[in-house]
Amino acid sequence: MMAAGSAKYDLARYGMEVFRASPRQADLMIVAGRVSQKMAPVLRQVYDQMAEPKWVIAMGACSSTGGMFNNYALVQGVDHIVPVDIYVPGCPPGPQSLMHGILTLHQKIMDREINR
Repeated sequence: MMAAGSAKYDLARYGMEVFRASPRQADLMIVAGRVSQKMAPVLRQVYDQMAEPKWVIAMGACSSTGGMFNNYALVQGVDHIVPVDIYVPGCPPGPQSLMHGILTLHQKIMDREINR
């Protein structure tokens, strides 16, 4: 995720360079990595604190499906906790995949395929 913000990929040219530390200032949540059962309520709380309209991208196989780790302590897909708008495949996904996911979400919003 950090590589996508580097000069080589330059997210700033699309107006996406600002990362917010507060959920109240964010409209996009990118979930990367696996989510434990203990972190699920915290993730939901952060999602609920985000201002409307809000969107979620599940980045990678671990956040999308739990990845290769199938045990009692992990949520098998972040879509069990929050509604996911875009799934970015990969293990781990490259910066190009993340940028493609963000641009796909942007296009769906502009085409009004996603209503919030």
